[in-house]
Amino acid sequence: MWRELGERAAGLDALLPALHAVIVRGEGGDFAAGADIAEFPAFRFDAATLRDYHEGMVATALTALRGSDVPLVALIEGACIGGGLEVAACCDLRIAERGARFGVPVARLGFPMAPDELAIVLAAVGRDTVAEMLLEARLLDAATALQRGLVQRVVDDAHAEARATALRIADLPISVARANKRSLRQLRRSAHWHVDEAERVAHFSYADSAAHREGVAAFLAQRAPRFKGEAA
Repeated sequence: MWRELGERAAGLDALLPALHAVIVRGEGGDFAAGADIAEFPAFRFDAATLRDYHEGMVATALTALRGSDVPLVALIEGACIGGGLEVAACCDLRIAERGARFGVPVARLGFPMAPDELAIVLAAVGRDTVAEMLLEARLLDAATALQRGLVQRVVDDAHAEARATALRIADLPISVARANKRSLRQLRRSAHWHVDEAERVAHFSYADSAAHREGVAAFLAQRAPRFKGEAA
C-alpha cells in the first residue's frame, strides 16, 4: 500500500492542469488506523530491513505526497493514527469530523518514530504537541487537534466540507496554487526561511500570466474573475 501510495502521489503533477485538487480520505469510517502490526515480525527485527521499510518505502511515499504541486485536502474521520497521521501531515488542509482522534502511539509497541517521518509531522504540528503524542503515547481528540493547529477545521460533516473546500480551490487559478505550494515547500526546506535567487526568478515569472491579468482586470471591473480553462 505504501508503494502504491507513493506511485500515485508521484503521478499527480502529470494530471495538471486538469486536476485542481485531491481529497485524501480513508475507507470504512477511519482515515487510517496505522500499520498492520501482524506484518511487523517479518521485517522489524533486522536493522537493514527495518530501515528499508521506513526510509525506502514509507518516507518515499510521504515525500511524494508532500512534494506534489496539487493541493491536497485531508478528510479525516475516525482514527488518524500512526502512518495515517503522517499522511494527513502531508496534506495542505486538514478537515476533521468531531469524532476523529489523532496520535502516534508507537512507544506502546516498543519503538521510536523514524526521523524522516518525524520531520514531516513536526512541520505540520509543532514540537511540543508531537512530543506529547510520542512521549505519552497520547491520542488527541478533534477539539484538541484544532486547538493545537493539527487541523484547520472540525465540522459535523467532513465529507461536505472537504468537497466544498476542493471546489473553492478549483475556482482559483491552478498556476497560483502551484506557485504557493512551491514557495511553501521552499521556505519550509530552509532553516532560515530563505528562497534562493533562482527560485525567486521562477516565482515572479507569473507577472505576465493570463491568471494574473484576469484577476486584476476583474477586480478593477468589479466582476467575478474567469479562471476556467487556464493553462498551468
